[in-house]
Amino acid sequence: MTTAGALVQARDRAISNWLLAAADNRDRAQREWNDRGVAPLRCGGAFTGIRVPASLVTAAVGSEQRARVSAHLSAALHRGPVFADQTAGWYYCLVPATACETWREPETECFGDDHYLGVPCPGIDFQHPRARSCWAVPMDGPAELCSPDAIRQLIDVARKKTAETGVQ
Repeated sequence: MTTAGALVQARDRAISNWLLAAADNRDRAQREWNDRGVAPLRCGGAFTGIRVPASLVTAAVGSEQRARVSAHLSAALHRGPVFADQTAGWYYCLVPATACETWREPETECFGDDHYLGVPCPGIDFQHPRARSCWAVPMDGPAELCSPDAIRQLIDVARKKTAETGVQ
């Protein structure tokens, strides 16, 4: 294995361990990642999620093409982690749990500590087209989260573009 490959594996292991701290049962969550590629993790501790409709994301990007969506989200959210539920049509931005105290954006939801998110295993990205949930912007490291303000800006751009074009 190359040095770069070893570093990626070590980073993914650190991210996995950090995310699994939000599992009710770490072993069961790890098995679910192995078997299904997704595991339910509790919101409200180290992180929570903001759910954004895919229609807002693609409006902001101006495209539904996965590579363009990933690149745009990565830039707009300063490499903050985002995963997509490709079946349900939602994007989930991982943010600090304190974001729920002030989050009031229509069409979106910030999940409190009574919610669970089906978080994809690190390493499952848009290159896995059959995965129900996958990372549009993978985590760079443990506790590296999105800024709620950057998400608000992304949503504002989407709403402006939608108003200009009249497309919903």
